[in-house]
Formats: sequence, structure tokens, C-alpha cells
Amino acid sequence: LLQGIETLPLRMERHMENTARLLDFLTGHEAVSWVRHPSLPDHPDHETANRLLPKGAGSVIAFGIKGGREAGAAFIENVNVASHLANVGDAKTLVIHPASTTHSHISAEDMKAGGLSDDMIRLSVGLENFDDLAADFSRALKIARKVAGERS
Repeated sequence: LLQGIETLPLRMERHMENTARLLDFLTGHEAVSWVRHPSLPDHPDHETANRLLPKGAGSVIAFGIKGGREAGAAFIENVNVASHLANVGDAKTLVIHPASTTHSHISAEDMKAGGLSDDMIRLSVGLENFDDLAADFSRALKIARKVAGERS
């Protein structure tokens, strides 16, 4: 436990750096329709996050993948650096597509009421090398676009 506490500031700095860079990457990506994180100006809690969390508003990102459920499932199936797990706050980047996994049994109405959508991917950003993450996500997003295009 003490060893974990001793390195926490360094790890959090890396989490925040990777999160900021992934936000930039996703916001400008042609396969992504929207991105949500409290550090983004269009987030409803942006001002509060900036005031209360000046060093960063956490490492959980949600984004919408163009192509909906099929593209989301294809993205998850094709990431290699990130792991497909429902946890958050790990040293490793974790990804999940709730509509095809954890929330697949929930009706569309209930998902919408809970703020979930078929296109939503949730990331818990880890400590990996950013270039490795970006390359992994680029490749998986490209495959997801192709799969979604073929099924349209």
C-alpha cells in the first residue's frame, strides 16, 4: 500500500497527460461522432471540474463511434493495447462498449434514460505509451468503420 501511495502523484500525472492527448486524438477523429469528458468546454460540469480539479478531471472518457452498435463491438474486438474490461482506474487502459456487453440486456429506452447509447465507448485511460494507444485506437477505429460500412 505504501509503495502505491508513494508513486500516486507520478501515476496520476501520466493518467492526466494520456487523457488529454486521447481527448485531442478522439475529438478530431473522423470515426468519432462525439466525446465527453469534464475537461471539455461543452461538458455540463466543465466549470466545476476546472475549479475543483485543476490538475485534471479524471481519466474516464466516453465517446460515440460512428456506425453504432456494430462499430462499437468491432472497435472493442480489435483493440490490442487496451483491455476489454468494465473496471476503471487501472494502470492499464480499459475499454468497454456497454451496448454490446454490460448493458446488452437493457431496453433501448432504459439505456437512453441512463445516458447510454449504442455508439458509446467508455475508456479508462491508463499509463501506457501514448503513441502505442493512438496507433492501437487508429487501427481499431479503421476496422470498426469498415465493419459498420459493410453492414449499412
